[in-house]
Amino acid sequence: MFPTIACNSSSPTSSSSTENNIIIGDNVSKQKIMEGDASWIYLCLPEQLKPYALLARVHLKAMLIGWFHFPILWSIPLAADPGHLPDLKLLALILCAEFALKTYVNTINDFVDRDIDKQVERSKYRPLASGELTPFQGLCFIGFQLLLFMGAGILLKLDKLSWTLWAIVLLLYYIYPFMKRITYWPQAFLGLSIGWETLLGWQAVKGSLDMAILLPLFASTFFWVLVADTTYAHLDKEDDLKVGAKSTALLFGDSAKKWLTGFSIACIGCFALCGFNAHIAGWPYYAFLAAASGQLAWQIVTVDLSSPADCFSKT
Repeated sequence: MFPTIACNSSSPTSSSSTENNIIIGDNVSKQKIMEGDASWIYLCLPEQLKPYALLARVHLKAMLIGWFHFPILWSIPLAADPGHLPDLKLLALILCAEFALKTYVNTINDFVDRDIDKQVERSKYRPLASGELTPFQGLCFIGFQLLLFMGAGILLKLDKLSWTLWAIVLLLYYIYPFMKRITYWPQAFLGLSIGWETLLGWQAVKGSLDMAILLPLFASTFFWVLVADTTYAHLDKEDDLKVGAKSTALLFGDSAKKWLTGFSIACIGCFALCGFNAHIAGWPYYAFLAAASGQLAWQIVTVDLSSPADCFSKT
């Protein structure tokens, strides 16, 4: 299955029974309903940390299936020596860097969109939109995440090319939230940003870039994001129309499933080319690709793009 790494991850559904079981305050109660798997935040964290965890949208699900959500980890096994697992210390440091990057992405997105989020039912109770955190506190939290990200890079002893790649991905993710204001293809820009992460993992392991392998991997990630985030964008298409935001969901309209099918074929084809160029001859790689193809086909055929709940469950 190819789940999404959408920067606005939250559940579109709520229930009065869920709300009645929370005794934390109106904004936080509403936020729990809007965030699908955030219950651990309310059970485990001190009161003063809860708004920051909600701002970063730190989900246990994302951590438990982290390699799906962190494409930087897709390139690390490819870069390992044949027959050997990746270096565990390097893997742990890159995972820490990627986790800091993902929380940075979510925080930047909420910081830039805080005025828009106030007008959208699904997001108006997020900490910056609701006023639980001030913009200054949001900026301080962004600085903290950047320190974690850079600290992992220092421990990895990155070379100049790696630092350049890391700086570019930070810039891409900073620019991304503004794209919905100027183009109907913000999902494509998100695909470029997430695809860029595949270069980071390989460079950290190899100290160089093999574009014969990385270009198809980059492209497959790009198309995967277009599938996932276009489906996800259907959650907000009515609100997007109200606030003037743009998305591929609005651009494609009734032709969305045709576009999703094309993106899925391109995604699987690029993954296959990546494996071929990396000289992966074993059948398990291509068996998993076949399974992924079936998953994507099922997802596109069965998803009800007019149902926010179904779109959320299919991404």
